[in-house]
Amino acid sequence: MLHSRYDHIDLPVVRPMVTRVERYAGHCPCCGGVTLAPVPAGVEDASPFSTNIMALAIYLRFTHAISYRRLSQLFLHLYALRISEGALDAMLRRAKPSFDNEVATILARLRRSRVVCSDETSVRIDGRTDWDWVFQNDQVVIHVVRDSRAASVVTEVMAGHRPSIWVSDLYGAQQGHADLWQVCLAHQLRDCQYAIDAGDTVFAPRMKAALLRAVVLARRRTSLAESTRRTWLRRLDHDLNGIMALVPDNQHARRLRKRYGKVRNSLFTFLEHPDAPPDNNGSERGLRPTATYRKVTGGFRSKWGADLFAGVRSVVGTAARRGLSADQAIRVVLGGDPVVQPG
Repeated sequence: MLHSRYDHIDLPVVRPMVTRVERYAGHCPCCGGVTLAPVPAGVEDASPFSTNIMALAIYLRFTHAISYRRLSQLFLHLYALRISEGALDAMLRRAKPSFDNEVATILARLRRSRVVCSDETSVRIDGRTDWDWVFQNDQVVIHVVRDSRAASVVTEVMAGHRPSIWVSDLYGAQQGHADLWQVCLAHQLRDCQYAIDAGDTVFAPRMKAALLRAVVLARRRTSLAESTRRTWLRRLDHDLNGIMALVPDNQHARRLRKRYGKVRNSLFTFLEHPDAPPDNNGSERGLRPTATYRKVTGGFRSKWGADLFAGVRSVVGTAARRGLSADQAIRVVLGGDPVVQPG
């Protein structure tokens, strides 16, 4: 009879495993030729630090925002492995071409996409303000760091490709890059709530209610029949006619009414094209690690470091679409394999 059962969990002490390679040369007394012993695979004469160590350093640096100094201490204290800050810097520089190559593949896929979502946030590079732009959909994620927040960045990234649908907030540089536009409804709900909190009882409450109905519909958009979606689109459009006929006194509500008079045709694009999301939350989630990194580290010391961060975040975000973790994605790329789904 079993009396009890419980687990006891422990971690082994991890220490570096050093493989020393000694190559001998043989001299032929007849021809004078020299024969050199071949190098075993995986221990070529380059950096003494393996790909596993490089992957761990990149993972900790760019997904947990650990500084060079703390990273050096971490390797020493946890693994008894002495790596200087300079060696860490050189290690990341050697890894950059692998991520650059994978980013080129991801970018090529983005430039064939039907739906693209975008957003941007500020970053600091050597004391100046730059911008981390993210472009993403359900297949790929691309981060690019540029010194501009203008529409020219979008033009550069898309390289002439014009998607069918663009999803973004109301920032002007994010508009006009596709045939259709889906306004981020999450931003509109927040703005309506702000007007309500500021005292509007006429326009914003009814507009918020209509947007909430749209958000609920959006959760079922892929399972709804086309006729059902079109019926709901007509119903929401009818409701908007009544809401836009209101004349609010509150200045925030008047500003919202003017806004929706311009963009109302882009509020419910997802009902006609269910492959488009109703909000830009995916882009905001993609930029969250950038904001965390900015707060923890204060920014980047160099442009190449910012570009490597963008490359790692592009790889990690794209690999997540395949169910791969950040650590797995980094190791896949360093191993020379792609993270983009075939097709």
